[in-house]
Amino acid sequence: MQQILTLCVGNICRSPLAQVLLARELPDRTVWSAGLGALVGHPADPISKALALENGLDLSGHRAQQVNSLMCQRADLILVMEQHHRFQLERRYPLARGKVFCLADDDIADPFRQPREAFEAAYFDIARGVADWAERIRQLG
Repeated sequence: MQQILTLCVGNICRSPLAQVLLARELPDRTVWSAGLGALVGHPADPISKALALENGLDLSGHRAQQVNSLMCQRADLILVMEQHHRFQLERRYPLARGKVFCLADDDIADPFRQPREAFEAAYFDIARGVADWAERIRQLG
């Protein structure tokens, strides 16, 4: 599992946080993020940036990108934030089947346009999911 893609809708709140958390946990892997309906070219949400910074992570250079077929082919593992993201992705890109999984046991709610508390809850769920996946990936070698 050398190439890992994290995915949400807009690619400005959840998947960028998952990307930088996974990259910190798995520095020898390539991790990137994208969105199913990305706000292409937009920076990370200011609250996501602030939470990242408070946790020693940097999202200042992030720019949202739309998922595409090449990304799905390149990825060994695709981690989505919600179950329906998996269904949408696999319907658009059937070759992704078998390597798309939810980051957490439950859907990670989209905090977009919500108060900071929603971002904090999402960050907690993302961090927990990243810790679980990082351990699994390390065990696989």
